[in-house]
Amino acid sequence: MQQELQSLPRGLAEDVAMNLVMVARLIDEDPETAYAYSRIALRLASRVAAVREAAGFAAYGNQKYSEALAEFRAARRMTGSAELWPLMADCERGLGRPEKALDMAGAPEVSKLDKAGQVEMRLVAAGARRDMGQLDAAIVTLQSPELASNATQPWTARLRYAYADALLEAGREDEAREWFAKALESDKEGSTDASDRLAELDGVEFVDAFDDSAEDGAPAPEGDSDNDGDSGSDSADAEREGRDER
Repeated sequence: MQQELQSLPRGLAEDVAMNLVMVARLIDEDPETAYAYSRIALRLASRVAAVREAAGFAAYGNQKYSEALAEFRAARRMTGSAELWPLMADCERGLGRPEKALDMAGAPEVSKLDKAGQVEMRLVAAGARRDMGQLDAAIVTLQSPELASNATQPWTARLRYAYADALLEAGREDEAREWFAKALESDKEGSTDASDRLAELDGVEFVDAFDDSAEDGAPAPEGDSDNDGDSGSDSADAEREGRDER
């Protein structure tokens, strides 16, 4: 990114860099604000590939798939890289065009992706199959050497999770539980909710320890009493008088 920004005047480059840093910092916890920063960077330097890519990620994080796709395409034209191909395909899914996503999964660009990109493309293709109601085909799509490997890679948890989720939708609950457990085992960063899904399958219910209303014999909230006598009215009058004095 720094190399790309060197083509800009120094002050402008610093402003653009600051906005891109904020996009990266906020994209997960506050996607709307990240999107706002991306629009500022885009207004300042729309001819910089890193800016178009950041704008694409920010739009994607806010489910603005048409806008994200346009930005990813622009970044790809500038760099010639196929790195964004899976994200572009997933944008097609988001726009309700799973057939287009599947066409992209079979395109020559996929062979140019690294292993992580190819796994991501497989996940997108499986999602497109599910969008089209082809659940068995989605399951087969996810069956791969990467899924069968015992090695843990950055994509392992998400791949196993997607496979477990597809199995569960297909009614293969025992297999789904096995793969959710495998997903949890490899999910060191907590990128999935595999633990929650396992708990659901095991019938475990979580109770909020701070929810007093869940306890038996908890007192009814004020105002719910059936007693409409003078004592309640007098109490309310006294409380109002006290507020007036304050």
